[in-house]
Amino acid sequence: MQTSHYSDVVARIQSAIEASKTVFSRFTPGEIAAEYKAGHDPVTEADRELDEVLRKNLLRDGEGWLSEESADDKSRLFKSRVWVVDPLDGTREFVAGIPEFCVSVAMVERGKPVAGGIYNPATNETFVGSIASGITYNGEPAHASQRNSLDGALVLASRSETKRGEWKEFESAPFKIQPMGSVAYKLARVAAGLADITFTLVPKHEWDIAGGAALVLSSGGRVRTKWKAELACNRQNPKLGGLIACGPLLEDQLMNYLAPHIKPVE
Repeated sequence: MQTSHYSDVVARIQSAIEASKTVFSRFTPGEIAAEYKAGHDPVTEADRELDEVLRKNLLRDGEGWLSEESADDKSRLFKSRVWVVDPLDGTREFVAGIPEFCVSVAMVERGKPVAGGIYNPATNETFVGSIASGITYNGEPAHASQRNSLDGALVLASRSETKRGEWKEFESAPFKIQPMGSVAYKLARVAAGLADITFTLVPKHEWDIAGGAALVLSSGGRVRTKWKAELACNRQNPKLGGLIACGPLLEDQLMNYLAPHIKPVE
């Protein structure tokens, strides 16, 4: 694919990230009023404002939209291009004042994440790119880790999963585990080579992972479902069973290591 194929998409993502900065400037992490949706997930006024700003900057005629904070318009299923966004991934961290939350944006084309952008306002980190152009981290070219061994590899784990004890089975693993909020932010850090691996074996929604997956794929990394399949987005049910992302030289070792920990399909 030619780089120009997604240049307009990447420009829109960058514009949307810039617009999100204005929204974030009106809120102070750790001093946020939150409501709770069904399932006990928090939502704030920032989530809603960011959703509106992203839609305005990203969406064009003929494109679909899937966002955590919008009613699901099933017409997206008939679009070849769909925006999959999480206006504020890591809302729990945002409410608590922990600097691990972000805006996550993905362009999905015929089911494949092809461009993405993630912005963490607390750390002022921006990750943007496409499968045609590669990615940048704070404006500089970046790529996935080239580590070729699990020994000593840095794995970013879900903060909430580790709190629930779901990572105890990996305490004797050869890799180092660092708990962190926001699955999108973890994926972005893997994409930029700031960590080697991230994975979750519990269900996630497409909006949680599409932006980060697009960046990992664009940076030369690998993304798989826990069943070793390629990631497919814009599905009728946007919930996935789990996700594994890593540098290109770790894929086989990681999948083999995780295989005994993955429960059979129910």
